[in-house]
Amino acid sequence: MKKIVTLLVLFAMSVAAFAQSGREIYNKYSDLPGVEAVYISQSMFRLIGRVPDIEVNDKDVNLSTFIKTLSGFYMINCEKNKAAAKDIYDDVKKYIGSGKYELLMESKDDGDIVRIYSLGDEKTIESFVMLERDDDETTFICFDGKMARKEVENLLGSTLAH
Repeated sequence: MKKIVTLLVLFAMSVAAFAQSGREIYNKYSDLPGVEAVYISQSMFRLIGRVPDIEVNDKDVNLSTFIKTLSGFYMINCEKNKAAAKDIYDDVKKYIGSGKYELLMESKDDGDIVRIYSLGDEKTIESFVMLERDDDETTFICFDGKMARKEVENLLGSTLAH
């Protein structure tokens, strides 16, 4: 299951956004005790420039095109503050439950639940969110940016093909 999550996170790194609500969730919880938080700005993504190809399923995958579309990355992980972990999960579920997001994937394994959502239309993916809940731990990852749906489909097709 961790390999699936890792692959999906790598894919997610190449995709798009959670807009102001992702930023708001990050700002609300990032300074609490027991919360690990990471933010990467659009300026940092521009500085990254060319990203080396990664190998997935014995194929080289170039993420540079996708990285350039990102305008922000937010990650919150909470396992040491049970109340905050529940609040983070509830806040993200509330936002996702607004009806705008489409569930792309769900994985359940012995109480561990991972869900990946996107927001967009037939041409563009504008939002990408991963939410994981395991007992008292919550992980929230979101990406800001705009990604051409066709490019995402091509990436997935080449990455997942055997």
